[in-house]
Amino acid sequence: MKGIGGRRGPEGYVGELYYRQYRSEVEDLGELMRLVEEELSEPADRVVYTFRYFVIEWPHLAFLVFPSTESRIPIGTIVCKQDDHRGRTNRGYIAMLSVDRGWRRRGIASRLIRMAIDEMTRRGAHEIVLETECDNSTSIALYESLGFMREKRLARFYSNGKDA
Repeated sequence: MKGIGGRRGPEGYVGELYYRQYRSEVEDLGELMRLVEEELSEPADRVVYTFRYFVIEWPHLAFLVFPSTESRIPIGTIVCKQDDHRGRTNRGYIAMLSVDRGWRRRGIASRLIRMAIDEMTRRGAHEIVLETECDNSTSIALYESLGFMREKRLARFYSNGKDA
């Protein structure tokens, strides 16, 4: 990916799209919440709380994509965390991935996932995990194409009653 490394992490253009790390609540949170609320199946209040928790605690593991540097409205985001798991494994976790419906099937989600994986790996992650709804075949295919494997089914994991 062409762009600027450094203090804020990966930033730059891939084709005509501009990717960057989350910057601040003032600059990014409002538009990101709109995107996440519209695209994810969880209730808005739960999404807001969870999203804010992740970007406040791990802002370096949240990435956004815009149609250009001039745009303030993101078309995609990924939010992650990284910490010790059961005291022994440095584990990365992909909490949320959202791409505006009009921008899907262009490789944006794959690029965001790779950016997150690269950053978590750079910071010492030994494994990276995630969940998705068990009937979301598009997401499952995407994650499997990037090397993720199904490990277990989590019954009624989501608030809508679906399994992960």
